[in-house]
Amino acid sequence: MQDRVLGWGLILGLAAFAGSPEVAHAGDEAGLAFFESKIRPVLVRECYACHAEGAKSIKGGLRVDSRRALIEGGDSGPAIVPGQVDEGSMLAAIRHEGPEMPPKTKLSTAVVEDFRRWIEMGAPDPRESGTVEAKRPGINLEAGRQFWAYRPPEDRPSPSVRDEAWPLGDVDRFVLAKLEAAGLPPASEACPETLIRRLTFDLAGLPPTPEEVAEFAADDRPGAYERAVDRLLASPRFGERWGRHWLDVARFGESQTLRGLVMKEAWRYRDFVIDAFNRDMPFDQFLREQVAGDLIGGNTLADRRRGRVATTFLALGNTNLEEQDKGQLRMDVVDEQIDVIGKAVLGQTIACARCHDHKFDPIPTKDYYAIAGILRNTKTLEHANVSKWLERPLPETPDVEAKLARHEAALASLESRIKSSKAALAASGKGSVKGVVAAGSLPGIVLDDIGAKKVGNWSGSTHSGTYIGAGYLHDDNAGKGAKSVTFQPELPAAGEYEVRLAYAPGGSRAGRVPVTILNVEGETIVHVDMRATPAVDGRFSSLGRFRFEKGNQAYVLVSNEGTTGHVTVDAVAFLPAGLKPESSGPDPDSAALDALEAELKRLRAEGPRREMAMAVVEESEIADTRVHVRGNVHTLGDPAPRGFLQVASAGEPPGFSASESGRRELADWLASGENPLTARVYVNRAWQWLFGAGLVPTPDNFGTTGEPPSHPELLDHLAIEFMHDGWSTKALVRRLVLSKAYRLSSAVSDAATAIDPENRLLGRANRRRLEAECLRDAMLAASGSLDPVMGGPGFGADLAADYGFKGEGERRSVYVPVFRNALPELFELFDFADPSMVVGRRETSTVAPQALFLLNHPFVLEQSERTARRLLNGPEADDLGRLDRGFKLTLGRRPTDEERVILLRFLGESGGDRLRAWSIVIQGLFGSLDFRDLD
Repeated sequence: MQDRVLGWGLILGLAAFAGSPEVAHAGDEAGLAFFESKIRPVLVRECYACHAEGAKSIKGGLRVDSRRALIEGGDSGPAIVPGQVDEGSMLAAIRHEGPEMPPKTKLSTAVVEDFRRWIEMGAPDPRESGTVEAKRPGINLEAGRQFWAYRPPEDRPSPSVRDEAWPLGDVDRFVLAKLEAAGLPPASEACPETLIRRLTFDLAGLPPTPEEVAEFAADDRPGAYERAVDRLLASPRFGERWGRHWLDVARFGESQTLRGLVMKEAWRYRDFVIDAFNRDMPFDQFLREQVAGDLIGGNTLADRRRGRVATTFLALGNTNLEEQDKGQLRMDVVDEQIDVIGKAVLGQTIACARCHDHKFDPIPTKDYYAIAGILRNTKTLEHANVSKWLERPLPETPDVEAKLARHEAALASLESRIKSSKAALAASGKGSVKGVVAAGSLPGIVLDDIGAKKVGNWSGSTHSGTYIGAGYLHDDNAGKGAKSVTFQPELPAAGEYEVRLAYAPGGSRAGRVPVTILNVEGETIVHVDMRATPAVDGRFSSLGRFRFEKGNQAYVLVSNEGTTGHVTVDAVAFLPAGLKPESSGPDPDSAALDALEAELKRLRAEGPRREMAMAVVEESEIADTRVHVRGNVHTLGDPAPRGFLQVASAGEPPGFSASESGRRELADWLASGENPLTARVYVNRAWQWLFGAGLVPTPDNFGTTGEPPSHPELLDHLAIEFMHDGWSTKALVRRLVLSKAYRLSSAVSDAATAIDPENRLLGRANRRRLEAECLRDAMLAASGSLDPVMGGPGFGADLAADYGFKGEGERRSVYVPVFRNALPELFELFDFADPSMVVGRRETSTVAPQALFLLNHPFVLEQSERTARRLLNGPEADDLGRLDRGFKLTLGRRPTDEERVILLRFLGESGGDRLRAWSIVIQGLFGSLDFRDLD
């Protein structure tokens, strides 16, 4: 490290960095998993009937049952051009821009985005031929159990080695035996400054302070390194660092991509994870609580609260809540839960068996639906036009519960009176009710725009502040004649209905918007002036009275054809003739309603609040499920009794209660010492988090398509010791970092380059790029700005959508909101984990925008200036002392002689603006390899 020179190019421009080539690790494994979970089920469900081998006729000459067929295309040319989303006919067809596929219903926006993303990543697809393939013999489970990952871990004696003085324990013996067999000597031990920096980042996620470095380097007493390890393991920073690792695996996010809907209670799960690592909760208990914490309960109120919060793990998926086939949505959620449990806990791609027996691993479709039967008995969403995740109250003491009950009764009474007043005002047309209302609070049958069929590109908005549901749509005053929104009601009875259209008025709106109502008399077109405030309640314009038959086709279609100005669409209401709104008082009165709402606002602000958590609950009806033929929820096959992966199970399967989902049993099986996968997968993750690469390089895939372990005996030894230690993460980490293998230098010898270029034999340390969070936190630590406050939400309670969110503050990065539509730029550029997927191993890219960020971003400039100011105001008497201090704050070491000469010359020639000169120096250090990398 000491021989790296900090040059002028780094200080002034980082030009070499900007010109570095991109290192792409897209990974066939992740792409194929994406295809299996997101693309294949849609193709099977929506396309195979007309576009696959075995169809009565191949429509348009296009088959979609193989990658080759999609690329060759049909009558309209190639369906896809891998990597080029603007080429090929498929994406336009499923957007209903031209030929409409599927012809009867448009795929949801989320599904269309999945296809766009799949094509962009190169359309990974394992299907080499059509759907009719040579029949594969049935899965042989006994043969499958001979694969290394499905055999129980075997604790063999540690191997003998020639150099008996080198190993410090069994871990080192396993490593050294492989090195000696290959004729490769291990590297020397890292210097103290390098080692304490590596250890502190690995265990705390922060740089060591200059004082900690100096103390460690000067401590020549026996046990100095062990004391440093124990100090870091006891620090609350350990839970923040290792908790963030697990959040990658748990696909933690705090919003849905759909309209940026914010999951306001997800932060409680983050805090649960951090606390669990700090308390060294046994990992088997940690797993059980995430899968079935609400069923396991506990002896104390704290146990019961924690158990409910832990099950947020199952609810974090990025789900298409707009899906109108709720049976399909229910199974999509189950599939996502199976995928995360399979990869995160078992290292298995179980979700690949949704439509057929697993192509590579011994996982039959029946095993998939055996697990699906458990999770299908678990309620994750409250279904509506736009479904919603569940929020459940946290248990409270009896006194607090009584106080909350009184407050909630008062709120319920006020809300009932307000609802009645609003209904009366809406029916009378008096007054104008501002703000946001739920569709269900209005009289009649109200259809929100979020569930309507949209043709063309409509933009969502909440700008007006007065709308129904989650917002309203507008046409961007573009694409005239090519955009429409269609509402299709399910009317409970035949009869006459008043039809009302809600829209957002304004001076820039269109003055003559055509609205078509299909009723028993045929189509009626009404033109609406959207410049005018709607006459009914300031929200709705009456389109007239029409007769509809029950079950017959009916719709209201809003088009932008022939319009000038913005067309907006919010909701449509159908009011049965003679509907009498609820009223418990005199004539409707806007002033009285305002008073009621003011009182409600006051009570909500001043009264006690019940603490809520994202959670799951048991379904009211418990039952096994059936195999879904080709993954189709509407085509059911053989029964699939609840159970687990047969290939990873020993003994008789457990019995399942008729009154519970089976999550309790699933949690016990996942966390069992009899399960050959769970402990192996976790100790491999811990190894990767400390060494930079796992013993199994594919941490989320221990199946036959994953890579085999480099040291299988060591992996088994660690798994067994981990379980013997009570599934203690801290004991595991301590064992690994106390090994000599962990303490090695990253220096690469000629022999290592020739024999083991990828360092699979572990003869040296892996040089690693710091994660995005560590980069941000290290800058804050250097400037003295890092806020150590732990826990709690990272955004205001009134935030409804994540679009445009700009986080402020100086807390650790683990507390920065993980919004799926609004990640901080630093996170995006420096390879933050995709919060919608299980990420056991982050990608590491090197691209020019990273250099531009370090050169120009206000955050970097501000922290550089603050650090410079800290040095100028410090106790150091001269620039030489300040330079030493600045290097220690940022790089954890002193400058080399050559670096001192270059930087002192620069400071001496920089003129009178000392703060600016020092800010440039610090910015150069922040941009250096020694800052960004962990040696």
